[in-house]
Amino acid sequence: MGKASRTKVESTRREKIAAQRAAERRSEQRRRIFLAGGSVVVVLAVVLVFVIVKLNGGNPSASSAQGSNGPTGSALASVVKTVTSVPASALDSVADGGGAVTGKPTTISGTNTPLTSGGKPEMFFMGAEYCPYCAAERWGMIVALSRFGTFQGLATVHSAARNGAGEAEPDPNTPSFTFLHASYSSPYLAFSSVEVQTNIPDASNGTYTTLQTPTAAQQALVTKYDGPNGSIPFIDFGNKYVISGVSYDPGVLAGLSWATIANDLSNPNSAVAKAVDGTANYITAAICKMTNNTPASACTTTVQSLESQI
Repeated sequence: MGKASRTKVESTRREKIAAQRAAERRSEQRRRIFLAGGSVVVVLAVVLVFVIVKLNGGNPSASSAQGSNGPTGSALASVVKTVTSVPASALDSVADGGGAVTGKPTTISGTNTPLTSGGKPEMFFMGAEYCPYCAAERWGMIVALSRFGTFQGLATVHSAARNGAGEAEPDPNTPSFTFLHASYSSPYLAFSSVEVQTNIPDASNGTYTTLQTPTAAQQALVTKYDGPNGSIPFIDFGNKYVISGVSYDPGVLAGLSWATIANDLSNPNSAVAKAVDGTANYITAAICKMTNNTPASACTTTVQSLESQI
């Protein structure tokens, strides 16, 4: 490929990413408007849900990712096992993703109070189930965090196709997982998450049904490090590093099943591995900087070589 052709391809890629992030900001602005002014609507919606559940004999706490259409049972267990045990050799081979990773953790400037929980550095995530950028980011997060600890209760979800106003979302139905009912344990760090909205369109407010609300302290972190009109996904690494927005093009996952994506993670030559594993390596590098490069099984020479880029 000649220089002019490479320049054109790179320009097109940048324009696509810029358009995606612009769409992300518009969705996030709608979400923030809703959170700021929709408390009455939330109460009414909750009452309505309980009425409907009562009439149908259901359990309101059993709902996770509505309409996920992803694997369940043994199939889900198989996918989770594959995603949470990507070989270190595959991750090292992918390294920085060869250009597939377009967003990396950045250092938070100034002196900040460390974010900790239980005496361990804490990684905090805020996202939403409707969000295709969050959907893409979670794959890399799960791969990275699984090098330091163990997840329980991961469930499948896909991003939304249209919002409550009937507007099309970018990268619709991107397959992913939700952290809604998941737990994480690690001797090295703590992990907390907030999934602010479902992928269920809500015509009453033009966005989506509210799921979880960040605490005052969590919202303060988002406002301080992401700004009042910041983007999701948002990841805070111990108040030392931050990711605001997606790390790679969610289109890489378009049309793929959860099982296909999971299996591709162990193939360093696949587009999925370059994007997801590359993202996971940068996330791992940020975590390793919080844990003083422990454990060695996670903080490999390849990962440490990426730390200087954060």
